[in-house]
Amino acid sequence: MENQNTDEERYYKARKRVEEIKGFYGNLISYIVVNCFLIAINIITSPQYLWFFWPLGWWGLGVLFHGLKVFNYSPFFNKDWEERKIKEFMEKEEQTKKSWE
Repeated sequence: MENQNTDEERYYKARKRVEEIKGFYGNLISYIVVNCFLIAINIITSPQYLWFFWPLGWWGLGVLFHGLKVFNYSPFFNKDWEERKIKEFMEKEEQTKKSWE
């Protein structure tokens, strides 16, 4: 029975990971397609003022941080850190319960 639970947990974690990666690539594809469209509109309508850099840059930062989070390249989005914090909060809550008993 315990083995089945660990298999289910592993499956759930793997599925969640795949969804995170899919979400990142969806964001990246949207970024590329929409910004190509915005560049074309900007060049056609007002080539003297290149405003497309604004959405390109800000959305690009969002895509960058999304990628850092999904692929664990940043200490701020490290999964190990998240797990340690969750355990820390759970232990604190357990200690608080015991102190009230």
